[in-house]
Amino acid sequence: MAFDKDMPTSPLVSLLYRKQTSYLNDKLKDVNLSSGLYPLLIRAYKNKAISQEELARELHVNESTVTRNLDKLEKKGLIVKTPEKRKKIVNVTPEGAKIAQKIMDYDESWDETIKESLSEKEFEDFQKLLIKICEELI
Repeated sequence: MAFDKDMPTSPLVSLLYRKQTSYLNDKLKDVNLSSGLYPLLIRAYKNKAISQEELARELHVNESTVTRNLDKLEKKGLIVKTPEKRKKIVNVTPEGAKIAQKIMDYDESWDETIKESLSEKEFEDFQKLLIKICEELI
């Protein structure tokens, strides 16, 4: 498929996001999670005993969205929320850890698919540029 060289970046970024989400949803259909829950589960898995507020801050989403999605993960038995002073601390259950690892493996596989079209240097530059853009915009 050919794309116009003068195409704005937003449709391209959106297309990549949708393709990656579709890929993950297909790979993880057996665990019955929506794509909006993946980042929360991964971040909680990587950051043991993280607060809901920290999750919202790190993922750049509002706290009410985090609360709603954490409730979904808790009902599925993938996380537990523990009150601690004025915060709720999130920990991943053993089942949640298995699924988080699956997601990370599939994310790595997705990156390998992208690398098939790029040299090692191009992929590193691509990652650096994405990070730079996100840091500047957020």
